[in-house]
Amino acid sequence: MTSVHQVTLVGLGAIGASYGERLLAAPGVELRVLVDEERKRRYEQSGVQVNGRRIDFPLMVPATSVEPADLVIFCVKYDDLASAIEMVRRHVGPNTVFMSLLNGIASEDEIQAAFPENVVLHAISVAIDAVREGRDVRYSTLGYISFGDATGRHEDAVRAVRGVLDRAGIAYETPEDILRVVWWKFMINVGINQASAVMRAPYGVFQRSEDAREVMRMAMREVVAIAQKRGISLSEDDVRGFDDILNRMSPNGKTSMLQDVEAGRPTEVEQFAGTVIRLGAELGVPTPVNQLLYHAIRTIAPHAKMSLASA
Repeated sequence: MTSVHQVTLVGLGAIGASYGERLLAAPGVELRVLVDEERKRRYEQSGVQVNGRRIDFPLMVPATSVEPADLVIFCVKYDDLASAIEMVRRHVGPNTVFMSLLNGIASEDEIQAAFPENVVLHAISVAIDAVREGRDVRYSTLGYISFGDATGRHEDAVRAVRGVLDRAGIAYETPEDILRVVWWKFMINVGINQASAVMRAPYGVFQRSEDAREVMRMAMREVVAIAQKRGISLSEDDVRGFDDILNRMSPNGKTSMLQDVEAGRPTEVEQFAGTVIRLGAELGVPTPVNQLLYHAIRTIAPHAKMSLASA
């Protein structure tokens, strides 16, 4: 692959709508947003508001046959990944590259299993503070995307994605050890997403309160212990180093899990605390903080589709 022109985006939540707005305006990019029939009707009526401006994304339903995408970007919740994978099958050709911006550490493996001949890049979004209320998305910073090829065999795909992000004005980095970065983001999500959900606390609370930060760090340290057992080089320096990013976030901004709790939506606690508990049991790492957060969050929020036993 030399360049990216056809981009299929799945998911118009806070992350998808924010990056999608930039991709829609990027020169040389044809963006297609894949939705089901019901969402297509809703979006065609009211569009999506991004920072107060209506965006009429080019919508497409799965049944439509199209030219294969150069790049497919997943921005759905983990519980919707299996259906999203089925939705994109008509958009996939032999040269299609996938990039997942889902939270957690499992989505890339599932995408690769569904499309074993295609390139799947590991990716995370960092320091974006987008908030969604209904179809209204607002952000003060887009942060950046960290992405790369964990196999080391597809530099051409990495280079092509760099090019489309440059055209869209989306900041990015391509670290040497992308798996370490993915686990680092997982550590952060396990900490601040879950602590914020339990305390109903926006970023400003963590910026001001050492007690709030310590709750976050206690959950993060259990991920560090598991990562080290898996050969991933996280440490206490990574736990403490997150403060620099946290302090740059909008004080009124909210994590995705807090947004889900406030909106009465199922949360990603299974992908965060549930995964930590399961891996801790497998590797002999105690996880009392995440066990507490797991049960607390399941008490205050609707249960997601997946149970802890099948996480």
